[in-house]
Amino acid sequence: MALVAGFDAGQTHTTCRLAAAGSGAVLAEGQGPGVCHLLGPNGPDRFGRALGQSLQQALDQLSPGRLVAAGIGASGIEVGTPVQDQARQLAAAALGLPLQGVLVTGDERTALRGAMGSQSAGIVVISGTGMIAVGRNGAGEEHRCGGWGWLLDGAGSAMDIGRDGLALTLEMADGRRSDSPLRARIWAGLGLDPRDPQAPQAIKARVVAPNFGAAGFARLAPLVAAAAAEDDPAAAAVVERSAQALARMVATISQRLALGNPPVWPLGGALEHLELLRQRFAAALALHCPGARLEQAAGDGCSGALALARLCLEP
Repeated sequence: MALVAGFDAGQTHTTCRLAAAGSGAVLAEGQGPGVCHLLGPNGPDRFGRALGQSLQQALDQLSPGRLVAAGIGASGIEVGTPVQDQARQLAAAALGLPLQGVLVTGDERTALRGAMGSQSAGIVVISGTGMIAVGRNGAGEEHRCGGWGWLLDGAGSAMDIGRDGLALTLEMADGRRSDSPLRARIWAGLGLDPRDPQAPQAIKARVVAPNFGAAGFARLAPLVAAAAAEDDPAAAAVVERSAQALARMVATISQRLALGNPPVWPLGGALEHLELLRQRFAAALALHCPGARLEQAAGDGCSGALALARLCLEP
């Protein structure tokens, strides 16, 4: 059987979805490890291993088949850069395919294709540990905002919400800001006693540890959102800032692509699990881009990657 594969390769794990090349029927899924930027430590090896292991796990569920094309959406792939070309060559080698049988792009682009389904235009907004938004118009033109890494551009992400909330608690600890239940909530979430005078020093050391990073801050976001939902004004301001940042990205993309009343698909763990962020995003969207409307995504990143794979089979 001739098979096509769609890969959604994120930083934590990779999913491979296999479909029949002819009918498009989905046949199996496999999981593999995550990827990192190709220029990072062991980037090429991790990329190849993620694709190979997730593909093998999917193939193990089927009768013998022959892979004829693959579409890959991967974290850290910037469209039109040498990294994209390198990723395509690595993917072809890892999957045993000719170069013309492989298309590789950023995972935000495959998320957009999956969310769009049969629609010809729209904008996907992804807020998880990081954030990014990308849109497409009826002419096939695309424009992206955000996604420049947590050290440079995080407004709208769980990382930003968690970091800013934690920063507020340190202002409370040294008297620059009135104390609130937010401090006790976040410090307890870090396993620290809010009454311990040494807790701020422990926090300072904790956040620079190699295993903390963006994910460590992002894990605090639900605590900030919970405090905001209980009318803590400082926490509410943090959530509102991220909601406004997400809405401004939509407005910018809509203007650049001349999208009058675009459908907007909200994706990612922060928008999925932080109800207050989603509510404030919807309110900010009505202000910054009144014609936009929130919709349920038609499919996921693997769906978009399979759509890319099928492009490889067209004349």
